[in-house]
Amino acid sequence: MRGGARTVLGLALLLALTGCGGTTGATDGTEASRDVRIVVVTHGQSSDPFWSIIANGVDAAARELGVSASYQAPTSFDMVRMSSMIDAAVASRPSGLVVSIPDADALRASLRAAIAAGIPVVSINSGDDAWQELGLLAHIGQTEYEAGKGGGERLAQAGARRVLCVNHEVGNVSLDTRCNGVRDALAAAGGTVQVLAVDLADPDDAQQRIGNALAADAGIDAVITLGPAGAAPALGALRQANALGRVRFATFDLSPEVLAAVRDGDVLFAIDQQPYLQGWLGVALLAKYLELGVMPGGGQVIRTGPGFVTAENAARVLELSAQGVR
Repeated sequence: MRGGARTVLGLALLLALTGCGGTTGATDGTEASRDVRIVVVTHGQSSDPFWSIIANGVDAAARELGVSASYQAPTSFDMVRMSSMIDAAVASRPSGLVVSIPDADALRASLRAAIAAGIPVVSINSGDDAWQELGLLAHIGQTEYEAGKGGGERLAQAGARRVLCVNHEVGNVSLDTRCNGVRDALAAAGGTVQVLAVDLADPDDAQQRIGNALAADAGIDAVITLGPAGAAPALGALRQANALGRVRFATFDLSPEVLAAVRDGDVLFAIDQQPYLQGWLGVALLAKYLELGVMPGGGQVIRTGPGFVTAENAARVLELSAQGVR
């Protein structure tokens, strides 16, 4: 999809969304779009293959709507640092704030301070269970439990009964919730789920831990990872154990490497939450809220997933991934 087509489609989507909304805090409409400054603070670095797509969506929305937007994140999964970054953003008095909420307890004080300062806030990616309680305007992303359950159901349909769920970010509530969804789906099919924590700061160690878990339990017949960065060590471990095919493999989220593996049959499916839309809509909806004073549905979860990429559609999605939008 070329840039012009994406712009037209994106603006049409935005008009449809804002057209269904109720007023949640009217503005006088006099602020020119060029004066709108939106700060995006997430827990994921833009150098990460997943988060780079969100950053691309942020940049595209700012460019298309004529507003200013900056993307910020700590250099690692660090809630203390992220909270400090939100505090610094609030002190700079932006027009609006977009955040991810991997740990509501850790970020609660900073987010409430933003709202108390009169700064409109929406969440993206993680926070579907916390945005409303925190007083945010809306949440944009997939509902993590349903995504996990959908993935677990697909694994169960493929014959899996003993699944290893590899968690690369312990403490991120969204990832815990994904594993819980997988667990409940497998339990309904008479199966079980084992959660394995790994640290992707050392991919070789992560691969070794996954390999050790496979060796320790020959009954494991499926592995699911919770992000594309975790997929590489899992694939490496499965290949080293000569277990690809015998042990089914699936992952959350996309990267070119994941999509190629899905296309080639090494990955059963990848769960897509459309990160580009998360970044684009976070900026675009705030910009229109500042202009019009409306938010879709008067505030709601705007679902961007889950969707499932399989061998049937992986080649097309891989083409879009090369453009930085999937």
